[in-house]
Amino acid sequence: MVRREFVDRHIGPSGANISTMLHELGYSNLEEFIDAVLPDSIKLHDTFGKVLPTPISEVDVIKELKSRARENIINHSFIGMGYYGTVTPPVVLRNVLENPAWYTAYTPYQPEISQGRLEALFAFQTMVSDLTGLPICNASMLDEGTAAAEAMTLARRSSQADDSAIFLIDSRVHPQTQAVVLTRAKPLNIDARIVDLTSHDNFENCFGVLLQYPDTFGSLPDFSDVISKVHAGNGLVIMATDLLALTLIKSPGEWGTDIAVGSAQRFGVPMGFGGPHAGFLAVRSGLERSLPGRLVGQSIDSHGNPALRLALQTREQHIRRDKA
Repeated sequence: MVRREFVDRHIGPSGANISTMLHELGYSNLEEFIDAVLPDSIKLHDTFGKVLPTPISEVDVIKELKSRARENIINHSFIGMGYYGTVTPPVVLRNVLENPAWYTAYTPYQPEISQGRLEALFAFQTMVSDLTGLPICNASMLDEGTAAAEAMTLARRSSQADDSAIFLIDSRVHPQTQAVVLTRAKPLNIDARIVDLTSHDNFENCFGVLLQYPDTFGSLPDFSDVISKVHAGNGLVIMATDLLALTLIKSPGEWGTDIAVGSAQRFGVPMGFGGPHAGFLAVRSGLERSLPGRLVGQSIDSHGNPALRLALQTREQHIRRDKA
């Protein structure tokens, strides 16, 4: 129930201001207003004292929680499409996830001195760059769909094509990625189209193409012909890929793609009811100035010692209040 004390404490004294607003809305008091706008399904008709059980000890709480947890049914997920169950080796759990040196390494709002945090991001960039075969990777993106949408806008900025040029999305790209890219393209007036690249042969007026490798069905198509035709028309090739698969298969850099995007979920990140997870965006040389997000680089400090720093960044990521 909404109490007058709560209103007084969080909204202000219940005086002329609230009365005037209620009068304009056609209600005589606050309780009548709350009763009208709050759905019956979420109304609390009893006080907390009557709803909550009798307090118990911490030991009994843990016992009760364990008892309820044993009733859970653990199912296997076969959804796929970029989301997969993972097994994280205990040695990684202990030395990375349970190592306080990584998650207590200064504050993220002091990027010029948070060496521990920057070291983790630098390692992430290095790993992604090695696996994708592209020299520069950012740190990082929200998820694979967001990375693909940012890659599309990067291609639009970097392409020499005119404003009428279109963006092609292979029909074998994960459906959630297709949806994000199409949504981002609409307000930007980008003509994005989903096509079957196994039969599509016209890339003349195209500033970019989005491929999935391995595709959403798990196959490994040969994109050599598509990539050469897109480049012949001065377009950019974006390849959404799987980092874990890249430990065994041909990398985007070896294919000759310009941009690689994807998710790091495969490397032991729990699915978390669908994410988001750590996305990535890697580019070939020449596109680094259009790279969205942050880029961690290695330099030297005032004493000549190696030091990590943000080489490229957006202004608002560490803005000082006194300089806002």
